[in-house]
Amino acid sequence: MENTNKRPFGFYVCSLAFTMERFAFYGSKWLIAVFVAASVADGGLGLTAADGAKMTANLVAFTYLAPLIGAYISDRYIGARYLVPVGMALMGAGYLVGWQATSATMVNLMILLVSIGTGLFKSQTSAITGRLFDDPRQLDSAFSTQYSFVNIGSFIGTTILGVLAGTQGYAFCFLVCGLMMFVNAAWFVFGWRFLGEAGKRPFKIDEHEESKEDKKEEAKPLTTLEKKRVGAIILVSIFSVIFWVFWYLAYMPVYYYWGGENAAANWMIGNFEVPTAWFDSLNAFMCIALGPILGKVWSTLAKRPQGDLSMFKKTALGMLLLGLSYVIFGMADVTRGGNLAPLGWIIAFGMVLSLGEMVFSPLGNSFISKFAPPKLLTSMMSVWVLAVFFAGKSYGWLYEFTLKFNFSTVQFVIAGIAIASGVILWALDGKLNGLVVDEEK
Repeated sequence: MENTNKRPFGFYVCSLAFTMERFAFYGSKWLIAVFVAASVADGGLGLTAADGAKMTANLVAFTYLAPLIGAYISDRYIGARYLVPVGMALMGAGYLVGWQATSATMVNLMILLVSIGTGLFKSQTSAITGRLFDDPRQLDSAFSTQYSFVNIGSFIGTTILGVLAGTQGYAFCFLVCGLMMFVNAAWFVFGWRFLGEAGKRPFKIDEHEESKEDKKEEAKPLTTLEKKRVGAIILVSIFSVIFWVFWYLAYMPVYYYWGGENAAANWMIGNFEVPTAWFDSLNAFMCIALGPILGKVWSTLAKRPQGDLSMFKKTALGMLLLGLSYVIFGMADVTRGGNLAPLGWIIAFGMVLSLGEMVFSPLGNSFISKFAPPKLLTSMMSVWVLAVFFAGKSYGWLYEFTLKFNFSTVQFVIAGIAIASGVILWALDGKLNGLVVDEEK
């Protein structure tokens, strides 16, 4: 009997492509932050921490926005498989610009090239993965496995580049990221033969020949239930902005307040100085480790008479954990007095922050896929992406604003906002579920 659980080799072509791309992306996200703010004598640009924060914010924001444009192209004009290696090459060229960067303008050019490249790579590679499987029941497992490949890339990238930056300098690390993407492009072109027909033609031409019935369905007005669901998606997207602004913001103090040239924390373990990039590595490791554990927790809860926690309660719990992580940050500063804070505070913060992310993250695509009216699915996905874009674009400016105030005070205020948001979401659970659940069923 044929093994229906065996995955096609094309799946591993796409998954390894994500590993190499995330190696470069997460490594460079940290690199930009520390490179921009480091002194010229230390191989940096000698700009301010606020400048570094705003540049990393641009990287995050525009690499979320650009895939909307890339998806439009692959839907209508060019097969996704041909866009992917072009996107990789553009990202590689961007990192090479970073290798030679001597000004903020060159760093911004790198961010532009990487963002455009990501737009041609990210959603296209995921779409190809989804079309490699004939059995839809295999998709959840396949994408969960691919997410592990993503986090493995992030973990390896930040761990290795964190060490290399201290020994070989920032410029060399950008070169490594660039070369990694050119290798990735070659790997993906080699893997074309294993992708079958997936991504050869634009997706809408290849798969969606609209019938008269489809067009009639498109013309129908939204039902009352569908309108409620659209409202719920927009409302929850607002809460997602709050979560992701504070989540991304959390990395900035690690690089500039707790770490950096005037570090407020002790990063030494014996004679070894732990790179601040390893805070990013901690997040990737926690995501890899927590995935199976949380999956087991949710499945165990689902067996209860009252069932699993609702999507909104999970979101609220993620918010509460985010707030708790900021309480840890504030307490680390209050309790240290004038001394360096032990590294354990930073580790505890990172662990709770990552747990909050893993609890919160199921909301996004899964929630919208389930409840968005079919004819508005793309629009609702765009709302979610734009929410994350807004969060990414904002946190650099927010970090600059927080520098005007006492550090611990800022952390406790943010904690209060996140915890209050979590409490509100938990309290609204019944009403929000009423918006999305069909009462007749």
